[in-house]
Amino acid sequence: MSWMQKLYETHGAIAALSISGESNDSTPESHTTARVHLEIVLDGDGKFKRAAAVDKTDATTVIPCTEASATRSGRQPAAHPLCDSLQYIAADFRISGGQVTSGFAADECQPHKSYVEQLQKWVAASPHPKTKAVLQYICRGNVIEDLIKHRTLPADSAGKIEKERPKDAKDQHPIWSVPPAGQTPDKAVVRWRVEIEGEAASGTWEDRSLVENWKVYYPISIVKQDLCMVCGESMPLASFHPAKLRHSGDKAKLISSNDPSGFVFRGKFTDDEGTQAIGVGYEVSQKAHSALRWLIARQGYRNGSQVFVSWAVSGKLIPQPLSDSYDWLDEPAEVENESPQERMPAFDNARDLGQSFARRLKKYMKGYREKVAPTEDIVIIGLDSATPGRMSIIYYRELLGSEFLGRIERWHLSMAWPQRLTFAESAGGLKKAKKHVAWRVCAPSPRAIAETAYGRRLDEKLRKATVERLLLCIVDERPLPRDLVESAVKRAASRHGMELWQWEQTLGVTCALVRGYSARNPNPKQRRDYTMGLDENYTSRDYLYGRLLAIAERIESIALHVANEKRPTPAARLMQRFAAHPCTTWRTIELALQPYMQRLQSSRGGFLQNMRKLLDQVYGMFQKEEFQSERPLSGEFLLGYHCQRLEWTMDKDNSTEKEGDE
Repeated sequence: MSWMQKLYETHGAIAALSISGESNDSTPESHTTARVHLEIVLDGDGKFKRAAAVDKTDATTVIPCTEASATRSGRQPAAHPLCDSLQYIAADFRISGGQVTSGFAADECQPHKSYVEQLQKWVAASPHPKTKAVLQYICRGNVIEDLIKHRTLPADSAGKIEKERPKDAKDQHPIWSVPPAGQTPDKAVVRWRVEIEGEAASGTWEDRSLVENWKVYYPISIVKQDLCMVCGESMPLASFHPAKLRHSGDKAKLISSNDPSGFVFRGKFTDDEGTQAIGVGYEVSQKAHSALRWLIARQGYRNGSQVFVSWAVSGKLIPQPLSDSYDWLDEPAEVENESPQERMPAFDNARDLGQSFARRLKKYMKGYREKVAPTEDIVIIGLDSATPGRMSIIYYRELLGSEFLGRIERWHLSMAWPQRLTFAESAGGLKKAKKHVAWRVCAPSPRAIAETAYGRRLDEKLRKATVERLLLCIVDERPLPRDLVESAVKRAASRHGMELWQWEQTLGVTCALVRGYSARNPNPKQRRDYTMGLDENYTSRDYLYGRLLAIAERIESIALHVANEKRPTPAARLMQRFAAHPCTTWRTIELALQPYMQRLQSSRGGFLQNMRKLLDQVYGMFQKEEFQSERPLSGEFLLGYHCQRLEWTMDKDNSTEKEGDE
């Protein structure tokens, strides 16, 4: 239960955020959220004043709950203490045409009776003006009558709740636009406002004194007490544990033991109380789950039903391991004393990219190291559910602050590579689209790596498994999976079926994978740290072949531009074959270059001469037997190809015309 202890400790830090002035919107203990449809307004004496349908934008409301009602389901759902649906709060629900849940068919008065009994116990033990007013109104037994009389609920000619939506839009009641499709008005959930003179917060969910009143009263009312294995003290134990961790409709729970008729503990324990295995205090469970819910909403990484979140137990902000470097270095709040131009630099020289990125990353991480102590506890947890009702912890690590920040920094330094990002201007800022290409050095996110290796339409299970594998590489510093790198290299070499901007992004992420795989190789003899700029002295066969392919494509693209033709170059079309059979394919590309060179002889003679010199220079760096070898190229050829192209794109002193870049 280490994860629960850490979350319990984190809850104290989260509570201190509101004291220090930072926003803290975590759900209080013994409370849950519900989407309400109606709002009834009372005065201090419990008399009806008015009612209205609640707008969808304001429907999510924090309401008091019990252990049973917070996770209620089945044919006889337990009643909430204060705000609930009409079958619980209205004594005249049945006579007005309402239909109770099927489990209450034998005793249709049971939902209302249980609601009133629970509210009466609360008011008797811990009275509050608002709960007293609600109880007084409920006991009058005319909730549905008031709602129909004030045209808040639709009614037919017999005075019953209308359950069929009118076809004419002019005759439709406002309540029909509030519930989900297919839900009738008699299933509406109600919240309360009690307008008392001198009190600004009339809503029961807005009144902090009422929230604290229930938080104090309910734990005391729990009868079962024993040793809590998390904090080591005797206290009221939790029989049910909260859900709604990932979102408001999430029914999956991390802890569940109340199954006396099933096979959860049969043959191991004699009852379903849970104390024979482990006991968790009610307060501890509430605070731990509340902290986890708040952390997921604030800084969690979502991947379908999968959620990863990392946090400092002290509540301080830390970098999220599953984000890319671009998202980090564009955050103005974390890098102090920097202008917007420094946060989004435009690189002029390809050879300076690695040094510039390393300086910025170290400066960025230094800001975190000044706030997070080296011995501070950092926790990373991953959650997923195979069924709607059960959730499991798929990943859990506890690290020291210095260890965590060091591993994150080393990952981004080894995986950084110039990426071609695309943007589009909009009223809300910059959004990823197919326009305004820009170069940015960053380490790609795990989601981008998964889509690069397996395509944008990859299966959800495969995406989850890939992200989980990459998290092990980031946090545990494991080597990159070889199959992932090889899959990305094959897709980058096959340009067919991808638009230019998609292929450019695939190429950039693949180069980052190849560089990271080499830099993190467990075999020191095979380890190499590639520079981001062009290495003109590197004589590896695969690297040189990549440079040759880039030069051939450059010559062909400029020749097509001169002739005002728009079609793929032979080098681009033969890239996949070139990776498998470099020597024979190069002969084909070299022969196809001759017509393009002849076309450039008269109009771009200087450019052509420079390209020929560059070809001769690269030829001269090959070993004869290596050049003639038909051994397939590794992912290193993409590095040479990308660096050679990047050199022309970034070099301001190059005399080649920029309109031929594409």
